[in-house]
Amino acid sequence: MSRFLRNKTRRGVLAGVLVAAVLPIGLTASAAQGPGGAKPAPNAADAKTKTTTSTTAGSISMPANVVTSGSPSLGPAGAIAAKPYMGWSSYSMQVYSNDGGNWINEAQITAQSDAMHKKLQPYGFDRINIDAAWNGGTDEYGRPVPSTKLYPKGLPALIKHIHDNGQKVGIYSIPGISKAVLDANYPVYGAPECRTGNLAKQPLQQGDYWGFGYRVDMDNPCAQKYIDSIVDLMASWGVDFLKFDSVTPGSGKNDLSLDARDEVKGWSQALARHKIWLELSWALDINYADYWKSVANGWRVEWDVECYCPGEALTAWPNINRLFPKAADWWRHAGPGGWNDFDSLNVGNGTMDGLTKDERRTAATLWAVSAAPFYIGNDMTKLDQYGVELLTNPEVIAVNQAGRPAQPVSTKSNKQVWYSLNADSSYTVALFNLGTTEADMTAKFSDLGLDGSATVRDLWARRDLGQYNGSYTAAVVPPHGVRLFKVTPAKKAAIRVNDDDLRVSYDGVWTRNNNNEVPAVSEPLTVNVTDTGTQTPPVAGNGGTRTVELNNDNSGIVYTGSWSRSTGRGLGDYQDDVQYTETNGDAFSYSFVGNGVDYITEKDPSQGEVEIYVDGALKATVDTHADSRSAQQTVFSISDLPNGSHTIRGVKKSGQFMLVDKLVIRQESLLNPGTASFDKQAQADVTTEIARDPGELASVANAGKLLVKGTDYTVAGKVVTIKKEYLATQPVGSTKLDFSFKGDYRDDVHAATADGASLTFAFKGVSVDWVTALAPDQGNADVFIDGKLVTRVNLHSDARLTTQPVFSKTGLTDGNHTLKIVKVSGDVLRNDQLRYTLAK
Repeated sequence: MSRFLRNKTRRGVLAGVLVAAVLPIGLTASAAQGPGGAKPAPNAADAKTKTTTSTTAGSISMPANVVTSGSPSLGPAGAIAAKPYMGWSSYSMQVYSNDGGNWINEAQITAQSDAMHKKLQPYGFDRINIDAAWNGGTDEYGRPVPSTKLYPKGLPALIKHIHDNGQKVGIYSIPGISKAVLDANYPVYGAPECRTGNLAKQPLQQGDYWGFGYRVDMDNPCAQKYIDSIVDLMASWGVDFLKFDSVTPGSGKNDLSLDARDEVKGWSQALARHKIWLELSWALDINYADYWKSVANGWRVEWDVECYCPGEALTAWPNINRLFPKAADWWRHAGPGGWNDFDSLNVGNGTMDGLTKDERRTAATLWAVSAAPFYIGNDMTKLDQYGVELLTNPEVIAVNQAGRPAQPVSTKSNKQVWYSLNADSSYTVALFNLGTTEADMTAKFSDLGLDGSATVRDLWARRDLGQYNGSYTAAVVPPHGVRLFKVTPAKKAAIRVNDDDLRVSYDGVWTRNNNNEVPAVSEPLTVNVTDTGTQTPPVAGNGGTRTVELNNDNSGIVYTGSWSRSTGRGLGDYQDDVQYTETNGDAFSYSFVGNGVDYITEKDPSQGEVEIYVDGALKATVDTHADSRSAQQTVFSISDLPNGSHTIRGVKKSGQFMLVDKLVIRQESLLNPGTASFDKQAQADVTTEIARDPGELASVANAGKLLVKGTDYTVAGKVVTIKKEYLATQPVGSTKLDFSFKGDYRDDVHAATADGASLTFAFKGVSVDWVTALAPDQGNADVFIDGKLVTRVNLHSDARLTTQPVFSKTGLTDGNHTLKIVKVSGDVLRNDQLRYTLAK
């Protein structure tokens, strides 16, 4: 039996223990596998930015990628979620102990609280979360009551001890109402006209992932009164935090066959009255990120971090590694009021953690730079010295508490640079080596948006490294290791700020991208060079589309988990090789510019289901199982994507193996034709027509070496001519000339259609520039500085142009300023990049 299967079996045993401990309990029918504990499984999905929600429980659909009015929602608990919380949660130790239903007893929780008070609380850790199985039944109103076996002095007495330690207390629940509470038909506390027997949606529907209860009918006013009565009881015990698990869409059910959003909203409203933090779990569907942000203070973005290997380890590297693509999807959604939850940070117990020392520091760094709730799942009575050092480094904690979620420069390799721009114009920069060999890693300041020199400080070592111009290289970053820096721009440096920076607030209805963007892209002109003396007829046009085939070993495909490559199989594979894995939850991802993508693999009796996500959204669960082997099978295809930047991700769900053979990308062709011929004995210039404004052509290159405009090629209108003198120097065979086109800054924009919509940006500096798009559908915008109208700019252009400087103001006093831009006319206003300069 494989280790994975053994762990899955143990998980089932744990499930049985917890189920026995929690049923029946009405709306808090605790999930068997606990906080996000379902079967080891894949990833969630994608959406972007802020939005509002209807006040009616039934009105829960949220438009994707919408921003409405300025600041992020502060969620039901208001300002208490202004920063990510720091603390501890019991579930990892419940799994590790293999006695999950009993481990959270009074003595154990008291010991953990006391250990936190002594070792971690001086550094900001102040939350004790008691996970699944705390309850022991219901009262005469169908409300959950604590287990008297676990808490012989009563849960309120334990909560008082925790509060006396200066800490906050959390407990656990899930959606739905149990059959036992329905059948008992209890009166609702404080609302005797209401009975629990009438609270389930009819016909009965499953209420949670595990099926412990039925969906509550939130159109019935008594349902809200029942939830209110439970929350009021919890508040009377002193509860400060609620983890609400098995929330859908998400938690393995992203197809709306289960949908707990209306119940989540009911709990959110009840908890807000007591300023109780609401944390949602687990692996929530990112398509509804705007909804989660409107009702909660935090949301799990991925499956459990635990390895489900009791007595062996708390977690494992693959469970950390798979968080990186999720962080890349979700980072825009976190900010004051609501945070992306990565689950427990298990880095404090040495070998018990299941990670190497480098992996432990990498995990701590990922949590810190992502502004994820900094809570651990370790046994705090047994923290080792290295674990304490990781958890109490004040400079790393400051990164987390600054609440500036990091983003990757690129996820196209396992050598990843992540960064965030801080309010003081410094950058937090993490260099993650997710590969299996050590490597020197470089952070280019221009990739961060910094033009100029900067001082660099190593935050883990807590020492200054000096001043550097343009970049910093960290030597010998170990496999699965990290370096973490603070990069502080020098005087006169310029800072480029993207449209999705936290300091840019939007008033009115704005969308991110939504086909308003133009991505940077390159496309090859393939020239067939011959030496025969025979002229080749002109090549026909390509009809405006092109396909790109990528073998499984393409460097742009990022494999997460334990993948291997098999070559020379002789089974009909594309280029006679495949990539493969045997571990559920392992994934591949590829970021591309285009409007379609195909996943091509083998079908075989040894293979199973693969979940396919596009831009973070679950698109399909494809079955690669077959009664006999067949190579190069297209098991997933999508062709209706907006032409722009996208990411496909496939996650192994079942079967012994998952394979990747080939990806096929469909793109809008910018060259017509895309191929040409040149003969050295019958020399003639080669021409092609570009599909964008000629000013958008950034360069033409051959194997990375730029051609010289005016000498090697010329541009006349949209016709590009490659000179015969240049082509005559090329060897016989295929020459690929890469045409690179500009795009919007970081390939994204925010856009508004209503006049009066505005954006505001606060900065400290002596000058400010607005760089954005010009387009036929744009009109005028008014620009204000420090509340005064400075100018009206015309953003109309006959062609769509990217990264155009449209406004500049110099000579500002060295201090804090505010730039405001208001839409005046045109069909749409786009915001792309803001730039400010520091004082001399």
